[in-house]
Amino acid sequence: MPEPRTWQFTAGSAALGLVLAAAAVTAAGPWDGGQRTAERARAAAPTAGGTHHAPRPAPAAPRRPAPAPSAPSVLTALHAPAPQGRAADLAGLLVPLLADPGLGPLRTASVVDTATGKQLYGEGAGTPMTPASTVKIATTAAALSALGPEHRIATTVTAAPDGRSVVLTGGGDPTLDAARLKALAADTARALKGRGLTSVRLAYDTSLYKGPVLHPIGPNENLAPVVALMTREGRLDDSRSGPAPRAADPAGDTAAAFADLLAQAGIKVSGEPAPGRAPRGAPLARTDSAPLADLVERTLTNSDNDLAEALARQTALARRQPASFQGAEKAVRDELARLGVPVAGARFADGSGLDRRDRVSAALLTGLLTRAADPARPALRPLLTGLPVGGFTGTLAGRFGAAPAGAGLVRAKTGTLTGVNTLAGTVVTPDGRLLAFAFLAGRTVSPYEAQPALDRLSAALAGRK
Repeated sequence: MPEPRTWQFTAGSAALGLVLAAAAVTAAGPWDGGQRTAERARAAAPTAGGTHHAPRPAPAAPRRPAPAPSAPSVLTALHAPAPQGRAADLAGLLVPLLADPGLGPLRTASVVDTATGKQLYGEGAGTPMTPASTVKIATTAAALSALGPEHRIATTVTAAPDGRSVVLTGGGDPTLDAARLKALAADTARALKGRGLTSVRLAYDTSLYKGPVLHPIGPNENLAPVVALMTREGRLDDSRSGPAPRAADPAGDTAAAFADLLAQAGIKVSGEPAPGRAPRGAPLARTDSAPLADLVERTLTNSDNDLAEALARQTALARRQPASFQGAEKAVRDELARLGVPVAGARFADGSGLDRRDRVSAALLTGLLTRAADPARPALRPLLTGLPVGGFTGTLAGRFGAAPAGAGLVRAKTGTLTGVNTLAGTVVTPDGRLLAFAFLAGRTVSPYEAQPALDRLSAALAGRK
């Protein structure tokens, strides 16, 4: 009998998908290849929204974010007619692959047809496991659901009533960079000179975030102190993603740099910048991050821990929770419950997946990916377009050598901690179905054995009718 109406590829489109994916990665993808490599200048450079500062006229309607590599083929799958036939039984295919010793003694799996929401295969699918960075699928889904894909994070400068001091206020944007900070200083200087001022004191306000600034893992090159004001994620080198030496006080460093930029713009700053609280009132100037859709793509493609923690706190703020690890945990969980995914036993101790206390099930991850494929939920689409492409981009660029059938057809978020290896994403089958999958493995001995085993599992789906 014919299957229900779906939103997948027409038959045969998968064969073309690999070619399209390769072309898209080469010509139009917003991210560079290479595991943990830098994102393209499009994401790193000032965005259209970030260069509009008060009191300039309001910017034009924000641009739609450019999709991640091979997104056109993924999005086509959401609207194409379904092929004829019935779902195949995947147990015979996946059970031997799940038995790979490289996956360790703990492994769970879920495979879902995104068109129907039907689970095609499950092995402990509802069992909460340590997800490592695949928890970022949950973090970003909650942020998109709570805030919408066009939300931007502001950094502002506000003058005291007497005009003798200004306060640089962090809104939680870790992507603030030197170019945008310089533009913010120029706009601030212009506004001050318009008031006849050429000398001010400078304070900086990080009070938006509450609780500990250090992640439970402590000082670590994978994550800066989690504060509401920073530049370039507190990186002390020229890197744009991945591990890097981090500033111990990224807010203080940003304020000091801003003071120097004000001086260059003709405003003398008296004394050293000091912590303070922003006065009420309209800001003198502001700079905005890229749209949330872009930030989500960057978070997923490069497994950006700093952005993930920032987006978890943005969700907390949207749901009137403290912008802390605990407040973000409650807000993310509540938001996912609103989306109707199974949150029983789930734990979101952080937004990045660096905390081993995190727990999610394979069913929760495939549930979120299935909702992102739902034409009725366009706000969640960046969950799909931001996933790395197997063998081509982000944290999957260097993988699928042992499973070439999945290259270009598998799009997935990776997860890696010592003893934990996970993979969750989507794959297009030869008959044009878009499947969501999640494979979680615990007590693995080595990522060099576990990762190829996970790649073979997802690649097997790409070759299964």
